[in-house]
Formats: sequence, structure tokens, C-alpha cells
Amino acid sequence: MTIQTIDSTAKAEFMTAAAALLGPKGFATDPDVLAPWLTDWRGRYTGRALALATPADTAQVAALVKLCGKYGVAIVPQGGNSGMCGGATPDASGHELLINMRRMDTIGPVDTATRQVACGAGVILQTLHEAVARQGLRFPLTLGGKGSATIGGLISTNAGGTQVLRHGSMRAQVLGLEAVLPDGSVLNQLVPLKKDNRGFDLKQLMIGSEGILGIVTAATLRLEPAVAARAVLWVGLPSIQAARTLLLHAQSLADRALEGFEVIPRHCLDAVLEYLPTARAPLDEAHPWNVLIELVADAAAADALPELAERLLVSAFEAGLVSDATIAANDAQAEAFWWLRDSISPAERAKGPAMQHDISVPVDRMADFMDYAAPLMEREFPGTTALGFGHLGDGNIHFHILAPTGVVPGEWETGQGQAISHRVNDLVTQWHGSISAEHGIGQMKRDELARLGDPAALHVLHAIKAALDPQGLFNPGKLI
Repeated sequence: MTIQTIDSTAKAEFMTAAAALLGPKGFATDPDVLAPWLTDWRGRYTGRALALATPADTAQVAALVKLCGKYGVAIVPQGGNSGMCGGATPDASGHELLINMRRMDTIGPVDTATRQVACGAGVILQTLHEAVARQGLRFPLTLGGKGSATIGGLISTNAGGTQVLRHGSMRAQVLGLEAVLPDGSVLNQLVPLKKDNRGFDLKQLMIGSEGILGIVTAATLRLEPAVAARAVLWVGLPSIQAARTLLLHAQSLADRALEGFEVIPRHCLDAVLEYLPTARAPLDEAHPWNVLIELVADAAAADALPELAERLLVSAFEAGLVSDATIAANDAQAEAFWWLRDSISPAERAKGPAMQHDISVPVDRMADFMDYAAPLMEREFPGTTALGFGHLGDGNIHFHILAPTGVVPGEWETGQGQAISHRVNDLVTQWHGSISAEHGIGQMKRDELARLGDPAALHVLHAIKAALDPQGLFNPGKLI
């Protein structure tokens, strides 16, 4: 039973019970209060909601989920509403309950001995960074949306970011997890164990499940020693193949000190410089490709880091791998380099419509894929511009196809844009890659996953969903 099938009396009973459970701070129906949470970050999906619930703790979440089960009310969990695939946006019916976790923002004591911290799902990533930094530690995952993305959302989408090369995605950072399941029971695996063979690792089942199996309420996270020194390099190159060769060279020379390796084509840098009037290009001359490299060291290796950075550049020049390069003179300049990288998405969005693809292929094939796919797409769809930027070191490129000049925003995306995405996804699948490297599936890629996904894997996903959520109330229409 869903909210669409119950009568007005039952609906009124649900609304009254939910309001009483959560109180005035935790339950809202005012359209002005709901409005900011009904459209996804990219502005592609806008829905309606029965109400906005903001529970204060896990007990309230569990009680609310049981109430929704009783009345057949569908649930859309939401964190910072900064997702890229419409995975936290309700549908247009107005019958789904939006559950936003932002009030559950407690950060527990930082355990400096074990390098762990437990926190609520509503904690903002940047807030977590600042909290653990005060204890001489860091949480080794960051991304452009760190000022709005929440821990629960990052877990639900298995987010990546710019440090995956060294530290792995969100899945690698989660030591323990708490979640409310569709029957209202609480899965409590917050206490981390090095060894535990009591069946499946259920916390891993929740990570990346996009809220269709449970609502993440808290997590215990892995921390790293604070960075004592960093060296940020900006390099100009003639091709993405040169970037691939430079990556191998940097990995061989710097090893674990290599934390970030981001590729940025000239078109993206030009767009950012136009978008940010106060920004300036790191190099005097423009280059077809740029690479942003970050090297880091703890206190024991800090003194040797400047020499390592110099050696990396000198050896790269001697090997003919780079055209030009510079090392950030101080932390402010290093942040300015990263500001350019983090501004690519909004800068491209400001230029006009585009079809964005968060893809991955085997790391050793990404440069070849870009050389093959970009000109192919431009030939098959005249007037478009194909470009890729991002995390070359882990095989994840954000492959964008920019619309021809003069198209009507909105119409182009739903017309030719769909054919473009189908073609890109076909190519990625043929190259044994993934149509979603770090942003999730949501509603944007759901049908494409059904079309291109491995049948056996899809069968397992559907079977698990049916077993845990037989009413189909958790984030319907997302992922599968």
C-alpha cells in the first residue's frame, strides 16, 4: 500500500502522527520551507513532497520509518542535496515523504590513538574536516561540494573525490555504520572490528545503495595523520597520453606521497578563467592539457618533500614529459590552483547545456578512451564539444559533451542529449567500464543501468531490494 491508495482520513492520521513524533522543528509542510529541498543540485529534477521530516536522532528515524510502513508512505532520504543524479529528489506526485538528515550532525570525540571518529549522518564534510584537524588528524576524502555534502549522503553514494588515488572512495573510509532498515529496525555496526566473519559485511551493503535499502544515521570513520607539508604542482602538457606517462612517472618516483593527479583540458581552464574574473592561469602560455599534482608528507617526511617535488619536475622535463610547470610558492597559491580545478563544473554549467557523464574505464586505458571517444562523439554529433577532466589516476573522467551554439536549454538535453548519453554509455560499456564512477545512479541513470548492466548483478540487486523492502517504500524510482 502506498500513500496514493490510502484515503484522506488515513493520510490525515499519518500527518498528525508524524508531526507529533517529530515536533515543530522536525516536521514541515510549508511550501516555502520545502522548496529548497525539492530540486536537485544540477536543476534537472524537481519534485513535490508530502512533507519534510528532519529527525533529531536514530530513534526518531526508526519510529518514523515504522509509521511510514504502517501507512504505506514512500520515503526519500536526503543529505546535503548536492547529488548529481537526482537520487535525493522526490517524484512529482507529492505523496513521498522527504527525510532530511541535517539535524543529525553530532561529531563524537576524536580518538587520536585509533584514528577514528563517530559522527551523525547529517555532518557536513567540511565541518568534519575542521573538527578532526583540531586534533592533528584529517579525514582523507574531499570534493568540490564539501561545504554542503553530508556524511550520510557520501556513504549512500560511495562518493569519491580528488584523493581516491591514494586513499580510496568513501567505502574505504567507513569502519562502522548505523542504519535504519525498511522495517524500522536499527542495524548497529558502529563498533569497528578488524576481523569479523559473522556472515556478510552488512555495512558494505548499505554503502553505495543510494537509500533504497536503509537510511544511514551514523558512521565510524577512518582518519589519517594531518598533512605536515604539501607540494602542489601545475603542469602543462601536449596530450592526455603525455599525462598518462607523467602519472606513471610520478607514481614511480613519489609513491605514497602522490595524493592527487587531476587532468584539466584547455577548454575547461578557459571556461573557469572566464567564470572567475579574479582567477589567473598558473602558466604564462596555454597548453592543450594541464595536470594538477599534489604531493603530501607527514611530519617525519616533511623536510624532504620540497626536494621530492623538484626532483619530480626536473626528471619529467629531462624525459620530455612536460611542456611547462610550476610549483605553488605557498599554501594560498596551492589553494588557488585547486580553486581552478574545483570550479570546472559550475564554470561549464554557466556556459550552457551539456550532457555530463561520470565514467570510469580501466586506469591503463583511460587516455586511449579519451583519444578515441572525444573525436568520435564530435563527428557523430556535429557542433558539440567533447571534453574530459578529473581523476586520471583512478580511471575516472568526467566526460562532458557540450551542446552546439544556439540550442534551447531543456529541449536539447531531452532530445539530442539523450541520444548522446546513450552513445557514451554504450562506448563505456564496450570498453569494460562503468557508467557511474562516483556520483551514483539515482534517477538519471536508472534506465541506462537496466539497459546495460550485467543481468546477474541486476538480479541480485533486485532480489536484495525485494527482501529488505518488500513494500518498495525506500527511495522508489532510484538506482533500480
